[in-house]
Amino acid sequence: MNIVGKEQVSFIVRLSPFGLFALFWAGYGGQPKVCRVLLSKPGLPAEELVRKQYPGTELSGCDEIGKVADEIEAFLSGENISFSLDETRIDTCTIFQQDVLRTEHGIPRGYVSTYKRIAEHLGKREGARAVGTALATNPFPIIIPCHRAIRSDGSLGGYQGGLEMKRKLLEMEGITVGDKGCVSALKYFY
Repeated sequence: MNIVGKEQVSFIVRLSPFGLFALFWAGYGGQPKVCRVLLSKPGLPAEELVRKQYPGTELSGCDEIGKVADEIEAFLSGENISFSLDETRIDTCTIFQQDVLRTEHGIPRGYVSTYKRIAEHLGKREGARAVGTALATNPFPIIIPCHRAIRSDGSLGGYQGGLEMKRKLLEMEGITVGDKGCVSALKYFY
């Protein structure tokens, strides 16, 4: 199964405190690279998503991809892990999405930004919705911490793993989310 160019894509599945996640990867330039991270969604585990969305993809791993999966597991368990974009095939995204994802990747643990602030940082004053779309289709959640982007009103917005996962990830990073689902005591980045 190909999801990136002509490379044969494989995947591994791991268990985390948030359920299963799948890590798709392929060899590129002589190195294994992450093509996609697929999180379980509420009521739909990653393993089932793999079967539905990427039938025929083979289950296979290697040391380098196993290390990335270990880091994702550690991150999802609350550890402070920084990921390198060099491990990903970010080049398969559009130029605009790459810009958004690189900007999002730059938001440190314990901070949030808004779709509007990110758009303005990129020089796209009216681009908040486009930023939201680019993050909604982020192929590398966790590696690129799109859970750190929220709406301008402080509400959580969306998240591929569901809003409860987004809330818990933010809280693990020291961000307070109130009873009404809004982030308080904000530390904004950008």
